[in-house]
This record gives sequence, C-alpha cells and structure tokens, in this order.
Amino acid sequence: MLPRHPRRQDIRRGVAHLRRGGVIAYPTEGVWGLGCDPRQRRALRRILALKRRPQHKGILLVAGRAADTRRYWSAQGIDPALLAQLWPGTTLVLPATPKVPFWIRGRHEGIAVRISTHPAIVALSHVFGGTMVSTSANPAGQQPARDLRTLYRYFGRSLWVLPARLGGQRRPSRIVDARSGRILRE
Repeated sequence: MLPRHPRRQDIRRGVAHLRRGGVIAYPTEGVWGLGCDPRQRRALRRILALKRRPQHKGILLVAGRAADTRRYWSAQGIDPALLAQLWPGTTLVLPATPKVPFWIRGRHEGIAVRISTHPAIVALSHVFGGTMVSTSANPAGQQPARDLRTLYRYFGRSLWVLPARLGGQRRPSRIVDARSGRILRE
C-alpha cells in the first residue's frame, strides 16, 4: 500500500529527476499525473510522445502556491476575488505572459494553471522551487490512470514514480476561464 504522504527522500529523488530533464509520474487529487520542468522542452516532448498528444493543444502547470506560478500569467483583467474563490483546486485559464514558451501553451493565448493541496504536489513544488508541467497519465483517448497497475500498463516501468496515494477526488479538476468566469470543464 502506498503512503498517504510522500517520503522526504522520494521527494528529493523526484526533484533531482525533474532537474535532470526527466519525466515523473506522481499522484494528484484524483488521477496519476505526468510532470516535468516546464523549461525543459525535451522533457515535455517526451510527455507528449508518451501520451500521443499534439503540442498545439497546450498543457497545464501546477504548483503548491500561487506565488510560484506568477511568472507564467498576467493578472490584467482578472478579478482577484475569483482567484481567491477558486484556488486551490480549480484549474484556471489565465492570460499567458511572454515568458510562457509555445511548447507549454500550444496555440492558445492563455495558460492553464492549478494550485494544488495534494501533499505530493505541494512537497514536489516546494523542494523543486516552483511550477511543474502536469497532465493526466494516460495515452490520448484512454481513461486517466487511477492506480499503479494502469499506469504501468500504459507506460511500462520507464517512468520514475513518486510513491504516494491519490487524493479522494473522483473527477479531474474543474477548468474555468479566469477572464470570463466561464466553466470549460465541470
């Protein structure tokens, strides 16, 4: 059985892997996720290849604190009360800053950002020193992995996996356009 909270040595190993340009699998609130350093284009290409996902769709970023994500989005036109109401937990589509590389945002002008309270994500983000790429661990068109057996069936044993439990959510996070308040995914 996986521990509820990741062990410190496992967090350090995961962060070392991220810094070397590696891809990791880690638990999120509801499904297993794939992540990498958003500044490492080769790592993101590996995630996209594993998922068989086109780059033009873009990919979201996750962190344990909103402050860690600020370099990637602009608050212009965003109601601060909306941020306070929806974070942590909801994925918000925010105006991307010029610092967001095209390989992260795809063909979009905005960037999807989620602030998480999951202990694994909070610890990884804290020790890593910021924001990570986050996407569900599944090939395109397949259901996201909700257990290690499915994760290994999809990707084999080629990924470094942070051993910790998933959170209790049954559905992926809600996605809201922060400019309009429109729900993009319930």
